Amino acid sequence: MSKAAVFTMKLEADLRAEFMAEAEASHRPASQVVRELMREFVNQQQRQRARTEFLQRKVDAARASVRNGQGQSNEAVEADFAARRARIADQA
Repeated sequence: MSKAAVFTMKLEADLRAEFMAEAEASHRPASQVVRELMREFVNQQQRQRARTEFLQRKVDAARASVRNGQGQSNEAVEADFAARRARIADQA
């Protein structure tokens, strides 16, 4: 992977000193640690976005099914599960 881009940032002197000390203690260049942190952040954001998009598709599909008359009211679902709980209680 080409490392042609330069990233400049401002941060507190004490944070920089602590970061540099920890990078040195781990026997890794600070730039490598920053790249790893950036990759981790990008992956985390992509996973979160994928989860959000998945949930939005599920919500959209559920709303569409309700609009098409395929959904059940909360009362119907509650009654169904009350009946299921009663059957299980009778079996015990």
